[in-house]
Amino acid sequence: MRISELSRRAGTPVGTIKFYLRERLLPPGRPTNRNQASYGEAHVNRLRLIRTLTVMAGLDLSSVRLLLSAIENGRLPLAGLYRVMEAAVAADHRCTGGPEADAARTDVDALVDRMGWSLDQDAVSRRQLVEVLAALKRLGSTCEVDFFLPYAAAADDLVQGELDFVPAAPTNGERAAAVVRGLMFEVALTAMGRMAREHHVTRRFGPAAED
Repeated sequence: MRISELSRRAGTPVGTIKFYLRERLLPPGRPTNRNQASYGEAHVNRLRLIRTLTVMAGLDLSSVRLLLSAIENGRLPLAGLYRVMEAAVAADHRCTGGPEADAARTDVDALVDRMGWSLDQDAVSRRQLVEVLAALKRLGSTCEVDFFLPYAAAADDLVQGELDFVPAAPTNGERAAAVVRGLMFEVALTAMGRMAREHHVTRRFGPAAED
């Protein structure tokens, strides 16, 4: 197919496709003459993947490039691929000091032990949770780490179900699907949390005022 058809099929403007080609986020097409090339289903799928990563997951192009490279690196084990995904989507919080952070770190360690999780001490997600709890403590919130135990248990079940979709020796396409599922499930969980909040806020406090 020509680039105009590729644009229509993938829902991506021609100018954006040419930019991705220049940036090597999209592999070149098969040359047909001096200024034209032919594209196939692999290009459609790659553009849809990039769109999902940028629009739905909110990643910048440098993170997308990192993820695409990790997906295509067959020597990188799945654990490494998921670590790259986590680094791409999670803000890298370097834990601040102070008594709140020390208490939060102790609380997170206890949560990890209680769940039986094996995590690096320096894992990005672990630092994120420490910073969340420390921020809550600084703001005078009475919310303790035990409040998050039901969510931790639900997350544990959901992630195990998510990983059941991933074969033991995935192809590049299956590795890409695994990354997309991981990112989209996070978006879905956030959306459902907001839906539940809207429902219960309305029930407890009444509907929002009209604009």
